[in-house]
Amino acid sequence: MLQNIRDNSQGWIAKTIIGAIILLMALTGFDAIFKATTHSNEAAKVNGEEISQNELSQAVDMQRRQLMQQLGKDFDASLLDEKMLRESALKGLIDRKLLLQGAEQSKFAFSEAALDQVILQTPEFQVDGKFSSDRFDQVIRQLGYTRMQFRQMLAQEMLIGQLRAGVAGSGFVTDAEVLAFARLEKQTRDFATLNIKADPAAVKLTDDEVKAYYDEHAKEFMTPDQVVVDYLELKKASFFDQVTVKDEDLQAAYQKEIANLSEQRRAAHILIEVNDKTTDAQAKAKIEEVQARLAKGEKFEALAKEFSQDPGSANNGGDLGYAGPGVYDPAFEKALYSLAKDQVSEPVRTDFGYHLIKLLGVEAPEVPTLASLKDKLTRELKAAQVEQRFVEATKQLEDSAFEASDLAQPAADLKLTVHTSKPFGREGGEGVAANRAVVTAAFSTEVIDEGANSTAIELDPETVIVLRAKEHLKPAQLPLESVNAAIRTQLTKEHASAAAKTKAEKLIADLRDGKAPVDKAIDGQSWKVTQAATRGQEGVDPAVLQALFRMPKPAAKDKPTFSNVTLPDGSLMIVRLNAVNEAAAPTDEEKVQYRRFLASREGQQDFAAYRKQLEAQAEIKRY
Repeated sequence: MLQNIRDNSQGWIAKTIIGAIILLMALTGFDAIFKATTHSNEAAKVNGEEISQNELSQAVDMQRRQLMQQLGKDFDASLLDEKMLRESALKGLIDRKLLLQGAEQSKFAFSEAALDQVILQTPEFQVDGKFSSDRFDQVIRQLGYTRMQFRQMLAQEMLIGQLRAGVAGSGFVTDAEVLAFARLEKQTRDFATLNIKADPAAVKLTDDEVKAYYDEHAKEFMTPDQVVVDYLELKKASFFDQVTVKDEDLQAAYQKEIANLSEQRRAAHILIEVNDKTTDAQAKAKIEEVQARLAKGEKFEALAKEFSQDPGSANNGGDLGYAGPGVYDPAFEKALYSLAKDQVSEPVRTDFGYHLIKLLGVEAPEVPTLASLKDKLTRELKAAQVEQRFVEATKQLEDSAFEASDLAQPAADLKLTVHTSKPFGREGGEGVAANRAVVTAAFSTEVIDEGANSTAIELDPETVIVLRAKEHLKPAQLPLESVNAAIRTQLTKEHASAAAKTKAEKLIADLRDGKAPVDKAIDGQSWKVTQAATRGQEGVDPAVLQALFRMPKPAAKDKPTFSNVTLPDGSLMIVRLNAVNEAAAPTDEEKVQYRRFLASREGQQDFAAYRKQLEAQAEIKRY
């Protein structure tokens, strides 16, 4: 337990900002937060600030992709409930909006330089230990962002991270709380157990008992509400053989590919910030003083270590590593790309202060040949054409299905085959019925009651279907004969367990009253004794441990306390608590670990309460 406390107490505070961002994106779907340009497409409003349907759709898509990546390529995407995804994503967007508003009200802020450092120093954006612009673009494209969108998202996450640290990091506990927790955590207990077996063979059931149970639980013995559907399946893969790539298109794609390649520049800088404590004039005077010392021959690296206020690079002589266009502040980037190798710029003003910038090195891009990229570009061009045809065919299928009274005409229009499912219930089934969206559509009022065709349903990014109900199999009472064996098994287990419980309770009463010896074998079975059991004792059923540590302390050594626990097989475990052993006072090291753990837990509870308070005080409208 102490190791668990150590791990838990250090984890959430010790994470880097970017680690928290990746974790948040993976688990909560706080993604794609970019405002739409109209107010007619709102998903929600939080204190007057809009969350658009476009934001919600992007968040749902992002959440779906991230879940698929986490669960592996073999995971069936049809198991994801679209309604639950949307509800989860919208809740995440609302929570995020509330936290951003809270951070703004609390005046949390950070510099653009800090944002640049997070990006440059993130391992996911590096190749061979150096920032790679291509790698950066690749990763954020997979996440569904442009560079500007990612910077905006990252900036918001850093603000939320500051708010979380400010609230949760203020948790504290008293010495008395630490000692009380340590006393309970390190306490051990001496106990013994005796198993009273359930005996199904001793149970005699009558037909009348079985019939009475059947009648009393009639609703439990019904056939499921089921439906059989006809459906049309449209697959993106069917279009690949229908498209070709022209040479001129391939050449144009190649030129576009190599045009995106850019040289990488290794920069170093000295930053003097303009902030609440330093005016623009003071910062400018300081950077000019540093510039003058450079002119006298002092080393740039030494001056960076002495003067630069960028904590991420100052200790490295101002070295920022290699990066391509689009990473730095525009004014910084313009100055950097005007320098020759080893040249130092004039003072450059950005949003967060004055810089002296030195160009340490230039790496020219490696331009691949058309032959080396031909297969890749051909696939991409074909994929684009296929995607377009698939989108158009999906729209045609949906329109045709909407207008038709059956699936025959849509099938003829798109040269598709009508398939028929096996019967399935509201819990789903096999094949297409494993998809929750299919089940929801099949049991919708429009399809099952009104006999309409469904809208297009996405099984996965490459498959859509439309369906209609062919047959509705309504629930019906199962005959007693078909469930007789199941009822007998259930009643036998219940009666055997009840008999074991009665026997255990009588035995406990005799033990308490002194009518049975507490340390002798009973019915030929000896007590199983365990000394100094901890709360995480291995080899002891968790239910028994839970009951054990809830039992009152024995009044005396010869007056143990008793309890009983019902096991999954219906047997009863009698628990005899012999003694409670108080532990020695915790060491200083243990106190530190307990304090850290308790403060961490307290801080997390404080942050959760803060979030609930924001929500309770907010005006939230969902549309």
